[in-house]
Amino acid sequence: MEISVLAMVLLSLGAMFLLGMPVFMSLAVASAVALIYGGYLPMSVIHNSIFDGLNIFPLLAIPCFVIAGTLMEYGNITKQIVDVVKQLVGRMHGGLGVTTILACTFFAAISGSGPGTVAAVGTILVPAMIRSGYSKDYAASVASSGGTIGLLIPPSNPMIIYAILGNVSVTAMFTAGFLPGFIVGFSMCMTAWLVARRKGFGSNEDIQPFNLGNFLRTCLKSFFSLITPVIILGSIYTGLATPVEASVLAIAWALFVGFVINRALTFSAVYKSLLEGSLICGAVLLIVGTSTLFGRILTFEEAPQRLAALVLGVSEDPFMVLMMIVGVLVILGMFMETLSTIIILVPVLMPMIHMLGIDPIHFGVVLVLTNQVALSTPPLGVNLFVASRIANVSVERIAVGVLPYLVALFACILLISFFPKISTILPEIFLGYVAR
Repeated sequence: MEISVLAMVLLSLGAMFLLGMPVFMSLAVASAVALIYGGYLPMSVIHNSIFDGLNIFPLLAIPCFVIAGTLMEYGNITKQIVDVVKQLVGRMHGGLGVTTILACTFFAAISGSGPGTVAAVGTILVPAMIRSGYSKDYAASVASSGGTIGLLIPPSNPMIIYAILGNVSVTAMFTAGFLPGFIVGFSMCMTAWLVARRKGFGSNEDIQPFNLGNFLRTCLKSFFSLITPVIILGSIYTGLATPVEASVLAIAWALFVGFVINRALTFSAVYKSLLEGSLICGAVLLIVGTSTLFGRILTFEEAPQRLAALVLGVSEDPFMVLMMIVGVLVILGMFMETLSTIIILVPVLMPMIHMLGIDPIHFGVVLVLTNQVALSTPPLGVNLFVASRIANVSVERIAVGVLPYLVALFACILLISFFPKISTILPEIFLGYVAR
């Protein structure tokens, strides 16, 4: 029996994954097998497609935001943000846990990276929680869970990738992420507070009682750090800068505050930041380039249409279809990196999303929100490994500790999936977006 080209592509891709090949190499090999086996496209399509995938201007924002976030960590901007938040909520039950979530939410509006947020905020607050009597499991799990908010609060690297592949506005995606991001942040704070009360973690006695004068002095001292998200996001929403230009502005601002205001930044830290941004950018571009080639082959083989027919044969209800997609994303997220999942699935899923009349902005928010679960689920949960290294506790123990936060995340996914207006109302108000 003759095997179809599409079946050969999927079999080759699955075999590469089982062999432990990197995602970009798996995509490239599966695409090459399809071209050789099918024989209907010239081999020159390989380098043409890869170049087309790399020649996308908005991708420049990703390494720049990563570099900016790292510079702000080394330049004491993150520490000053934590100090302000700690004064507000530090003395309540699980106060340092709630502080971690809020600080992650604040820092996510700078870095756009989940693991980067865990590293920046967790390095400061995880040791502080352990010293204050919190268990290592609690400290690591709350840092790992708080870091997931970095995917949803703008500027978000996964949102940039989705906007490019889904042919939607990056600014609209950023705007749509605010309200769902704060809903997720609030649910995480409540979970941290409830878990702390159940486990008997009292208020933090190391933090002085709230004093308005001290709080205002801390805010004044940290003024330049606190207005960082306002400058970055304000430049985008006022139309003064595109997301790419805002990412470069973020680097310039981080250098200014780190060197001139806080005088904590060093040239060695600048080098480390540039190196980290380059490594992340290189990994993303390799996957984007090969996924463009892979996507063209899937389109030629009518894979999106076949998938749509298969799914619609089960249900034509948009909410049920979203739930099926969420289930697939949760499973894939256990074994694949977040950006890889988005890059591979979006070109295949978008035609079906349009066919069902699901708003692409709303779908993008649900997609990114579901990928937050992947950051904290083994065996590939990146946030778990970052938090494990910081707290010096096993990944298995953290995986158990994040379960209440995953329940809260799934509740948020259901809420936002069922009420699309949560995702689209801000783009409608501020950008004149017309939701479907």
